[in-house]
Amino acid sequence: MFVYKIFHNSSITVKKLKTLKNAQAKRDFSMSSTGTLTIKSRSKFSKIDKYTIPLSSSLALRVYSDTKPHNSHIADLQKGLIFVHKGIETVGEGTGFGVPVLLYSDETYFSGSSHVYLYEQDNYKIVRKEFLMDKVPRNRIGGVKLENQKLASVNARISKYLAEAYQKHRHLRFLTVERLFKIMGVRTDFVSTIPAGKIIVNYGISQRHIHVKADFSFIKRGNLQKIFMLSEQGSRFFTRYFDSNGSDLVDRKIGAWEAIEADWACIMDIHGRVGFRLWRVKKSILRRGREFLKGCRDWIGLDYEINPKNAVFEYEIEILGASR
Repeated sequence: MFVYKIFHNSSITVKKLKTLKNAQAKRDFSMSSTGTLTIKSRSKFSKIDKYTIPLSSSLALRVYSDTKPHNSHIADLQKGLIFVHKGIETVGEGTGFGVPVLLYSDETYFSGSSHVYLYEQDNYKIVRKEFLMDKVPRNRIGGVKLENQKLASVNARISKYLAEAYQKHRHLRFLTVERLFKIMGVRTDFVSTIPAGKIIVNYGISQRHIHVKADFSFIKRGNLQKIFMLSEQGSRFFTRYFDSNGSDLVDRKIGAWEAIEADWACIMDIHGRVGFRLWRVKKSILRRGREFLKGCRDWIGLDYEINPKNAVFEYEIEILGASR
């Protein structure tokens, strides 16, 4: 997970994706009014703890109100929509689809608590997840927690230095952030704190598409520098990256957290049978990333960096292979 920071018979190719729904691929990235998710009143929603939405005989999406699945060091953080293939969750250490993160000048806020609601009408479903932004990362050096103001300042400088070095010096890219931290004896925990507010995310779900609408009206704005919307799954199942510019990357070559210049980008399994596609959205930055380190890192995804002045952010996820 970011913390600092198509079809040719049985497979999907970049060439085929370029012609697949060509008009859709050339959409207005500001999201047209016809593509805006219409939100029903809360009275029509039912509160849920866990729900699985079948997309095909082999694919589904799953959502939890708690922090399941409890994988790796983000076990206590909330997840978005989780990709399920043949009954097995493939999220790894990823966040799932549509998860917010708030970056302030002095803290980065994640969600450890939520409420989840469901609205169903025919073959269309809306899942509403209310993320309480009540967790912050704290590093340990050896057995020492960096919690008081002086130590937190050291923690911030270490994190900033490693993040900048990781982004600027490409020859370091073979190391993950986790490996760099391990070398220094640094471990990250997520601790409860006074919430920075809540973010309401609505997922409009049909067989092949998820329309994500995030409402940032209920968060504190002072010192807010960036908002991120993460769409990540597990890197052991999803291993390939394609985009509309013709890039075709596998595993480590995908990079740690790279800005995308193409109109759209895809993450796929190694056989090109199932995956997901996102588009660039105006006034935001779309980034790709992947990290795998046995026992602690296992994520791949497409994440948006958003202007902190945004009150609402919407984007589309196309599920590839769901028609099978």
